Amino acid sequence: MAERILLVEDEEKLARMVEMELRYEGYEVAKAFDGRTGLEKALSGEFDLVLLDIMLPTLNGMEVLRRIRKESQMPVIMLTARDSVPDKVSGLNSGADDYITKPFAIEELLARIRAALRKREAAVPPPAEEILTAGPLTLDVSRHRVTVGETEVELTRREFDLLRYLLANKGRVISREGLLDHVWGFDFVGETNAVDVYISFLRSKLDDPFGIKLIHTVRGVGYVIKEEE
Repeated sequence: MAERILLVEDEEKLARMVEMELRYEGYEVAKAFDGRTGLEKALSGEFDLVLLDIMLPTLNGMEVLRRIRKESQMPVIMLTARDSVPDKVSGLNSGADDYITKPFAIEELLARIRAALRKREAAVPPPAEEILTAGPLTLDVSRHRVTVGETEVELTRREFDLLRYLLANKGRVISREGLLDHVWGFDFVGETNAVDVYISFLRSKLDDPFGIKLIHTVRGVGYVIKEEE
């Protein structure tokens, strides 16, 4: 499932432009044009990240941010024309994850969105479960053992760690960058296609030989394990 972004911005022309660019990048987008509506949507639990203007009607962005932080640690990036240092410090001290001033290049905004989402993924705690499953697939963490049905499957350490993280987040799309951070480490130097290569290794050992399809590609986003219906 594509990551969902809420854009709270009262400049409708700018909002439409940003929405179009985000949708082109594969994100799902909803908009709100005033602070109260934005706050209500932000607290609905339906979004992965909020882009939040400061100067909003009905409720300003700083107050929206403060109220969001009382209930959620969802990433929030402030979008605003107010570029003074005190304004930036105030926004960050109130719980904003990042701050970008208008006018901005869409490429910079996209990079900041990706960074904020990666930080959110990095905050996901490791699984407490010793046994992780999806359909006929079982991964035993303590015994470092993977089986499909009654058949044991030999995996390398990297394949095992990658499968473990995907299973721990079953049903949730994980970006290539997020997988690199968690499985390869933050200091990994290389291309994100390392993930694609190891996904192909897992499919060749798990999906293909057993006629199942558990590892799914979400184009332009990443990978997810879903149980067959």
